[in-house]
Amino acid sequence: MSQTSEPGTTAPGQPADSSDDAMLDGRVRLLQPARGYRAAIDAVLLAATVPVCAGEHILDVGCGVGAASLCLLARAASAGLSDVRVVGLEVHDDFLALARRNALRVSAHGRFEVVAGDVAAPPPGLGLFDHVMSNPPYLPADRADPSPDRGKALATVESTADLATWLGFCVDVLRPGGTLSLVHRADRQAEIVALVQSRLSDVTVLPLLPRVGVPAKRLILRARRGGVGGLRVLPGLALHRLDGGYTESANAILRDAQALDLD
Repeated sequence: MSQTSEPGTTAPGQPADSSDDAMLDGRVRLLQPARGYRAAIDAVLLAATVPVCAGEHILDVGCGVGAASLCLLARAASAGLSDVRVVGLEVHDDFLALARRNALRVSAHGRFEVVAGDVAAPPPGLGLFDHVMSNPPYLPADRADPSPDRGKALATVESTADLATWLGFCVDVLRPGGTLSLVHRADRQAEIVALVQSRLSDVTVLPLLPRVGVPAKRLILRARRGGVGGLRVLPGLALHRLDGGYTESANAILRDAQALDLD
């Protein structure tokens, strides 16, 4: 999917080989690698899926440089929810450093904490969260040709944790009644739904269409711990118009920081 960050000017003290980019029409400024794995609209859509309320705590599993976390906090702030807190879990040292810098730039009161850790061997004491969001690596190791860039390889190809392990961890740290939100490849929908439905209910899937009439490449999934409903597959959300620009519905999320309504 196309990139949604907008390059900005060089920030004071900006690390070498990084860019200072804008998301949500400038509501979020993000330091990220200039090359290799870079945040795209998947992170914005994921953040928009979390049904956050006042005082809630969210875990961003595999937070990268903090794109989804910062977008969620920006949306919460625009709704007057200044007491929402996000913890980001990340294993890659370079992403960790950038995420912590990004947190300091926007979070004077500790709204975004970044924790080093591997999903396969998570740090102790994380506790439970009202919501968990994640953009797991999209490809299993046996179907991938990993990038020589380590950060891009870790972000896109399963390594220490396969999809079942990754999702199992996400559920383990979710409070009863809480939600899990995912963005992933559409061609793994059956596998993801089967894994999620083994432990969660109220599963909703939204295909993300590049444009009307084009098959989905990505999907959004949200499920609840302790719900009673089954599986709903919604009509797809078309992201681009025929002329290449974003649709009105996509712009409301990507530019105007509106929530993605799955109810």
